[in-house]
Amino acid sequence: MDFPIDGWSRPFLRDTMRLERKMARILDGTAISAAIKEEVAEEVRKLVAQGIKPGLAAVLVGNVAASQIYVRSKVQTCADLGLYSELITPPETVTTEEMLDLVRSLNDRDEIDGILIQLPLPAQVDTKALLDAVDPAKDVDGFHPVNAGRLQAGRPALAPCTPAGVIEILKRSGIPIAGQHAVVVGRSDIVGKPAAMLLLHQNATVTICHSKTRDLGAVTREADILVAAIGRPGFITAEMVKPGATIIDVGINRITDRVEFERYFAGNAKREAAFAKRGSTIVGDVHPQAFELAGAYTPVPGGVGPLTIAMLMANTVRAAKMRRGL
Repeated sequence: MDFPIDGWSRPFLRDTMRLERKMARILDGTAISAAIKEEVAEEVRKLVAQGIKPGLAAVLVGNVAASQIYVRSKVQTCADLGLYSELITPPETVTTEEMLDLVRSLNDRDEIDGILIQLPLPAQVDTKALLDAVDPAKDVDGFHPVNAGRLQAGRPALAPCTPAGVIEILKRSGIPIAGQHAVVVGRSDIVGKPAAMLLLHQNATVTICHSKTRDLGAVTREADILVAAIGRPGFITAEMVKPGATIIDVGINRITDRVEFERYFAGNAKREAAFAKRGSTIVGDVHPQAFELAGAYTPVPGGVGPLTIAMLMANTVRAAKMRRGL
């Protein structure tokens, strides 16, 4: 017997998935990121011709391998696009006061337009105090309360890079936003809240959900645009998606357990080969089966992820122009 799932029957879901599978469109974040970087490089060339070279200071504390790779890729991207950059590497034992002194010195340097502090920081460093100390005009991560307030008020601001990338994916892919019901699953200050605000500014009707939302599936099934940013692997399942919806998967979750791998990628030969070679793979906050029901979706990897660095570069150039009244 086929029992209904939150008002949906299993045969209906299977049949609908089969019908929608050929229609699902992959939103290529890598290609969109490349286009944005080309535009940034052109903006940099114009500014350099005026005697202005945008500059980014990246602060990386300690020796976390993953953070080192990520930050160095940001510094390399600066070089590729013609921006000035510095990589500053305080020791793991750095104190809050030492970090505050560093931020103050970067605030005062005119050739530095953007300050990036790679998180997480060591436990002895007061992260909130440090982020609040960054000059809002140089806050290219968009984390400062002043920029959060400007974003809420719809005033010019440096928006967090990942949510800004979500909007770029939608707009550059020709996905309608105005008048659509956008459901954001996740309420973090870094992704969920600013993504909801940016969607609202694009005239979407926005619902924010989280782990305490009652009957979450009933809400997500109403979404024309579903943004998953809850930080739980495969949390959004097919039963939670309206057929034809656009799914934006912000999650990046590394899995190393074979049982967990089978839960998401059983029968996927390409993923199987990669998992066998590396002992791990990446899954988003959306179960891969849910993409079969979508009208369009961002894959993981290759979706939202590549936009983060591209939008960081765009924010650095924007900060350089805003600081000079251009």
